[in-house]
Amino acid sequence: MQQPQQDEGQVLLIDKPLRWTSFDVVNKLRYAGKFKKIGHAGTLDPLATGLLILCTGKKTKQIDQYQAQEKEYTGTLVLGKTTPSVDLETEFDAEYNLAGLTAEAVQEAVRQLTGEITQIPPIYSAVKVNGERLYEKARRGETAEIKSRTVSVPVFEVETSRFPEIDFRIVCSKGTYIRSLVRDLGLLLNNGAYLKVLRRTRIGNFRVEDADTVEEFITKIKASVPQPSVASPEAGPND
Repeated sequence: MQQPQQDEGQVLLIDKPLRWTSFDVVNKLRYAGKFKKIGHAGTLDPLATGLLILCTGKKTKQIDQYQAQEKEYTGTLVLGKTTPSVDLETEFDAEYNLAGLTAEAVQEAVRQLTGEITQIPPIYSAVKVNGERLYEKARRGETAEIKSRTVSVPVFEVETSRFPEIDFRIVCSKGTYIRSLVRDLGLLLNNGAYLKVLRRTRIGNFRVEDADTVEEFITKIKASVPQPSVASPEAGPND
């Protein structure tokens, strides 16, 4: 199958590495593929890994369409401690007693965070307030009034056998912050929690198993292999 021209565009599936920002991936691929126009369809935090959809050329017009798709994540949260960023980007700021905390209580809190819920984005996030990213304010030690939002979490499954580490699988709508779910789970338990591991496994019908690593994509570009990890039209997003 002939490789599409850059101007026509491609939809690329990339497995984002740990500690890279989503923009790091965009910039690396822009240079490697000599793409004139390229962007990603949904940010992943630096400490998250997993599926990142990138669009090039005329396909960048479809970025909003891909961003709106349902997402799936797997990961690990830890009860008993908190950090300002709700992950390991910042240092621990509080520790809680886990005595008396049961798996049944965790499951009940999870049920309260399943379905259509209201959440407040984390202060360490890319949400803009008065034209400035919240994480910029947070890194200066400033606070901000953050508006709540309604999101959908149809699936929130947890495995408590490694307590206080809790493995989870979450399916959620656009705009859902996993770190907010973790923070709110700790609050519902009158305790604390932080996110240890996060991986995005699916966006719409696209799965991370079908994605290239950055290194694999660059190798294919150099070898001039047609359509490296180009999503097929038949596997397009849901209506």
